Amino acid sequence: MRHDRESHEPPMRLHAKARWRSLFFWVFVIIVAAPLFLVSASAQADSKTNAASQPYSPTANPGRPTVSTPATLTPAGYLQFETGILAAWHSPEFSKQTGLNEVIKFTVVPRLELLAGSSPYVHSDTHPENGTGGMTLGAQAVLWMGEGARPTLAASYFRQVISGGTPDLDIGSASNSVILLASADVKGFHYDTNYLFNEVESDQGVRRAQFGQTLSLSHGLGSRFGVSGELWDFTQPFLRNYAVGNLWAVNYNAKKTLVFDMGFDRGLTATSTRWEFLAGFTYLLPKKLHLH
Repeated sequence: MRHDRESHEPPMRLHAKARWRSLFFWVFVIIVAAPLFLVSASAQADSKTNAASQPYSPTANPGRPTVSTPATLTPAGYLQFETGILAAWHSPEFSKQTGLNEVIKFTVVPRLELLAGSSPYVHSDTHPENGTGGMTLGAQAVLWMGEGARPTLAASYFRQVISGGTPDLDIGSASNSVILLASADVKGFHYDTNYLFNEVESDQGVRRAQFGQTLSLSHGLGSRFGVSGELWDFTQPFLRNYAVGNLWAVNYNAKKTLVFDMGFDRGLTATSTRWEFLAGFTYLLPKKLHLH
């Protein structure tokens, strides 16, 4: 939940709330229903993989440390853990904050992935000093499977199931979120771009729409290292402003199932978090889980 401290904002009109909630409801229905039409294609792709002569070796598909999320999914049947630390300075709600974050991903079938994200511990220089962030649950479905320069297109829906009691970063935390995603490889570069449609809520229960977009570019440096750069921006409906930033990171591929990363983010507007430092790793559990 977004803990904005502006209390002078007028409440939203009832018909505006109804339209916004109706939009989320129908988009959620579409995203949940879409995988049902993709099950046959997913089953066919899975059978082709099993029929391959060479043994399958899964590869991690990190979504951190960038704000952007890849449209491509993790290998079907394997659990992926994205673990990290985030230290931030000079944000609208605090001067300094450090927190742990965790994202768990599991692709049920090749075109449907389930996700859970949480911040199990947060330390801030404001009240409360120690606490936990929120927890979100969601799903991501691939709508079009691309290859090479042809982009993979996907859509996802997230809902906050536990509201954290600690201060938020500049972009806040969404109660509901719908994301459109695209990823592709062009001339040696990989890009991920997201378009986000969020519902954020103030302490007074006022709900507003938030929009954001991200673009991340990455390039390999030999067989082990990679570098990525990103631009992102989000509206701040309660501050009547924009949060804009750029992020730079490097990664080290220790092996196909383990990737370490480190980077920093620099806010570019007065209401953006001034500096963020990120470090962590992505680990794909190499043993496939059989659900039947």
